Amino acid sequence: MTILLIIAGLLFALLGIIGCILPVIPGPVFSFISLLMLSYSKDWQVFSQTFLIVMGVLTVMLGMVDYVLPLLGAKKYDASKYGLWGSVIGMLAGIFFFPPWGLFLGAFAGAICGEIIAGKDGKKALRVGWGIFIGNMTVLIFKLSFCGAALFFYVKKIV
Repeated sequence: MTILLIIAGLLFALLGIIGCILPVIPGPVFSFISLLMLSYSKDWQVFSQTFLIVMGVLTVMLGMVDYVLPLLGAKKYDASKYGLWGSVIGMLAGIFFFPPWGLFLGAFAGAICGEIIAGKDGKKALRVGWGIFIGNMTVLIFKLSFCGAALFFYVKKIV
């Protein structure tokens, strides 16, 4: 049973990394679950209680940041509702047609299209697209850092 939990936990940690790029997989959640699985498999002796609490809090915070930061980037660059909707539609279309990078490029292109529909000139529309792109990239960096650290600690404890 222990070896199965360790293998499953490692798969969850790897899924966490993949989930940083694919929006349908909650990467940080899977990474945190992997740490819990390893701890459980070793009678909760692997990681300290403080470590697990901190990682759990970071998981929740990343879940919130994942939604808020791109919107803040959009608002900083004066995005309209059309730009926001365009970025969402572009993101969804991009993930299906050009995975995984279509997610980010689709949001960028969708925001620009939405802003042009809203009547903004090309320069302002490009600026909004850039804001959404920067917000998404910042979230990606945060999520990859967290999931990479979780994978590092996981592997460190099983080796």
